[in-house]
Amino acid sequence: MHPQLKIADAAGALSEDELRRLEIAYCSHGDTVHYTDAPKFFSGCEGSFMYDASETPFLDLQMWYSAVNFGYRNERLNAAAHRQLDSLPQVASQYLHREKVELAALIAQDAEQKFGHKGRVHFNVGGSQAIEDSLKLVRNYTNGKSLMFAFEGGYHGRTLGASSITSSYRYRRRYGHFGDRAQFIEFPYHFRGPKGMSKEEYGEYCVQKFARLFESEYNGVWDPKAGKSEYAAFYVEPIQGTGGYVIPPMNFFTGIKKVLDDHGILLVVDEIQMGVYRTGKLWSIEHFGVSPDVLVFGKAITNGLNPLSGVWAREEMINPTIFPPGSTHSTFASNPMGTAVALETLTMVGETDFGASVMAKGALFLDGLKTLQKRHAIVGEVDGLGLALRMEICKADGFTPDKATLDWMSDEGMKGDLLVNGKKYGLVLDVGGYHKNVITLAPNLMISNEEIALAIELLDQLLTRAERR
Repeated sequence: MHPQLKIADAAGALSEDELRRLEIAYCSHGDTVHYTDAPKFFSGCEGSFMYDASETPFLDLQMWYSAVNFGYRNERLNAAAHRQLDSLPQVASQYLHREKVELAALIAQDAEQKFGHKGRVHFNVGGSQAIEDSLKLVRNYTNGKSLMFAFEGGYHGRTLGASSITSSYRYRRRYGHFGDRAQFIEFPYHFRGPKGMSKEEYGEYCVQKFARLFESEYNGVWDPKAGKSEYAAFYVEPIQGTGGYVIPPMNFFTGIKKVLDDHGILLVVDEIQMGVYRTGKLWSIEHFGVSPDVLVFGKAITNGLNPLSGVWAREEMINPTIFPPGSTHSTFASNPMGTAVALETLTMVGETDFGASVMAKGALFLDGLKTLQKRHAIVGEVDGLGLALRMEICKADGFTPDKATLDWMSDEGMKGDLLVNGKKYGLVLDVGGYHKNVITLAPNLMISNEEIALAIELLDQLLTRAERR
């Protein structure tokens, strides 16, 4: 190596100060760092915890944006990765390997049992790439229709196509549009919805607003004479992720699906963040009693060990006569490392009633959050489904969004100076929501009851500090 390119000597790694100087000079900030001035360096992880160089444990309540659902360095899943590394770590996707076929069959057979439709599975690497593949599937099946519905608060990725159906304008502002932007539909965010309505009534209200678009050709989406819509599909997160873990009423999607079916519009379900048991079921849409036409997954299916994502779609949309070889492709799609770990993940959760465990832990965690809500005026709403939980941070009135306080709390948790039984801890939080004032809690699905109690204690300390500052 050229002497000028040498970054570490024989004695070992560079100091943190030296690493920061190199990072400032040579690393892009565009791959999502520097939301704070000095991002934390971590050097280890185990179970529900990250560790810094001083070995301070940081309880992680976001688990890599819900990609590490089964704990850091999960022994069983790590072993599956090692086995594949030692046997067939790489193979071009024009060939087959056992793990791909078994994984696709497992997902497709499960979907057929739950949703009543035969289908097939198409793999890719990241969530955004799988969304792009789904857009191709939808456009191909609907003879090139490029208009989509999506929700206010919805997030589907930051590639050009995915950002066009993501409600946040800031992801598109500097790049323009790829095709046509989605029409964004109101999501029943009850805490900030119209006053005087129950959660279920607000869900029905939002369905009626959507259905109204089809009452007349002058609402811009429907030709009643031809019985045709200009829109191909509705992209939904059953529970909004980046939007703040907003959980709709249980009657909501049955109403939406009826409108879609009545007008020949596909339902595409984005399970990238909420899938793989985050809500206590393999797919979060299972809670709501509807069957998707397309389902997109990723993140936790490999526990974050090797990138893998995919699309399940109904047979008539994805069979080889309509979606032949080469329709869309990535060099690393269906990679052996990812498919092997994903297969082990689904095997592992299928051996016990894993969903029941998640629901029980989620109920315990939510009870703790409700206790904090009673103790701290700045906690507005708390809610949860399984271990997808939310805590909305507000002004002292319990309603006005307070992004600044949550930003302060996030930084404070990174100091690693919270004390429990004489031991120092840090706390890793994720920030989301329409006003960026929501703690979106996605803990390890294998979190212990003792760790849940620790999480509530650490949150209590942070909230107390925030109110006293």
